[in-house]
Amino acid sequence: MPTLKLVVKECVGLPLTIVVVAGTMKGEDNPIIWKNALGELKERIGKVEGVEAEVIERLKFSFDHLKDKQAKPCFLYCTVYPEDFEIEMDELIECWIEEGFIDDMGTRKEMKGKGLTILKKLEDNCLLENITNVFGEPCIKMHDAVRDMALSITSMNPRYIVQAGLQLKELPKRGQWSPDIEKVSLMHNSITEFPADVLPTKCQLLTTLLLRGNPVKEIPYYLFMNMPCLSVLNFSFTKIESLSNSISELKNLTTLLLCGCEELRDLPCLSMLQELKKLDLHWTKIEEVPEGMVMLVKLRYLDLDVSTLKEIPAGLLPKLVHLQHLSFDVNNEKISLKAEEIEPLKKLECFTGSFEDINEFNKFISSMQQSKKISSSTICWWAQIMGVVEGIK
Repeated sequence: MPTLKLVVKECVGLPLTIVVVAGTMKGEDNPIIWKNALGELKERIGKVEGVEAEVIERLKFSFDHLKDKQAKPCFLYCTVYPEDFEIEMDELIECWIEEGFIDDMGTRKEMKGKGLTILKKLEDNCLLENITNVFGEPCIKMHDAVRDMALSITSMNPRYIVQAGLQLKELPKRGQWSPDIEKVSLMHNSITEFPADVLPTKCQLLTTLLLRGNPVKEIPYYLFMNMPCLSVLNFSFTKIESLSNSISELKNLTTLLLCGCEELRDLPCLSMLQELKKLDLHWTKIEEVPEGMVMLVKLRYLDLDVSTLKEIPAGLLPKLVHLQHLSFDVNNEKISLKAEEIEPLKKLECFTGSFEDINEFNKFISSMQQSKKISSSTICWWAQIMGVVEGIK
C-alpha cells in the first residue's frame, strides 16, 4: 500500500513513532482511512517546529485516536509516577477506580476487569509497555518520549503539576500552583515541610494531591484550607505522626491513603468525611479506630491491617454496608471477629481477618454461601486454638 509507506516516511524512520502509529492503525485496511491519517500527520507536523515537538505530535496522534473515552484520562494518569517507574498493574487500576475514571459497575471485580481492558487497549496502541518486575509482579512502564507527550497534554488540559522522583526538598513555588491545577504529584521526593508562604492561596479545582514517599513529619492545619474540591489524598509512606484536624474541611474527599506511615499513631475524628469511599491505614501504628468511622457509610474499601490496633468498636462494621474490601492483621490476637459483625456486609468481595473460633468462622461461611449477592470471596482465617491458617475461595 503506497500510502502506508508514506505514513512510515512521515514518521521519519523513528522506531518508536512508527510502532505507536502502527498500533493505532492496526487492523485498518481501508486506503481512505490511511490517506486521512497521512494527511492528519502532515498537518500536525506543519504546525510545530523542532524535532522534539514533531515527535510529540506524532505520538499524540495515537492518543487522540483512542476510541475508548475512559482510556484517555487513565493513560494521562500514568504520568504522576516518576520517569522509568515500574507501576504495579493492580495498584494502577486501583488508582483509576479512586479517581473515578472507571464507572461504578456494582462490584470491584467488574471494575478491575474494565481496568484490565483499558490497559490492554493502551498496550495495543503501544502507549504503555507490559513488563514483569524483579518480584514477578505484572507492571506497566511508559517510554520516556511517550511520557513527554502525555506531560505536554497535562501541562494544558487537564492541568497537572508532576514533579515526582526528582529529589526535591521543597514544594514548588507558589507561582507554579495556578488556579486551574487539577492534580499534583510530588511522590518520591525529599520534601520535609509545607511552609505557609509557598502554599497556594487558591486551588479551587485541585482534586488529587499525591505526596507518597516523602519524609514529611507534620501536616500543618493550613495545608487543606484552599483545596475545597480535593477528593484523593495520598500521604502513604511518609513520616507523619498525626493528621491535622483541618482534614475535616475536605468535604469532597473520597480517598485517604496513609499506608506505610509507620510513625502515625493519632488520627482526628473523621465523621465529616462522609464522601469517603476508601481508607487505607495498612502498616500504621494506630491503636484505636478513628472516631466518627460510623458516619462513613459510603466506604467501599477499608484496610485496617494494623498490628497495634487494640479493638474494633462494637456495632461499627455492620453500619458499613457498602464495603467491598475489608482487611485486618490476621496475626493481631486482639482483633477477632464474630460472624454477626460481617454478615450484614452483603457486598463484601475480599475479606482478610480473624474470627474468634471455628464456630464463628463456620457461621460466616454458611451465611456467605446462602447469599447469592456475593460473587466471590477470599477469606484468611487464623485460629489461635489450632494455630493454623486456612484459606477458602
